Amino acid sequence: MTKPGERRRRTFLRGHRAERMALLFLFLKGYRPLARRYAAAGGEVDLIVKRGDTIAFVEVKARSVMDDAQTAITAVKRQRFSRAARAWLSRHAWAADKTWRADAVFIAPGSFPRHLKAAFELEID
Repeated sequence: MTKPGERRRRTFLRGHRAERMALLFLFLKGYRPLARRYAAAGGEVDLIVKRGDTIAFVEVKARSVMDDAQTAITAVKRQRFSRAARAWLSRHAWAADKTWRADAVFIAPGSFPRHLKAAFELEID
């Protein structure tokens, strides 16, 4: 039997490991980090990276099965994610003339990380 809070702690640590793995994976693909775990406006973006003239706001999903990771980004999550991305953009005027997109990196044990460019539409007005 696990102690109260132990499962939550393991999940938290697994998420942080997944973010580090995703960041390394993206770095090897030529992306450079701008922010990690950016939280604002009631939302959070796991990673914000830049490659060329593109800024990618990245959601990292780690699950025990890759297919579960790919279906884990809900409509509510996309709305909160977009709010945080808008907040980041409002604080970084230099990014106004760049291309923005919402990417996702899916991680599962025994599988190579999967990077999906433009995984969903950013709700930026």
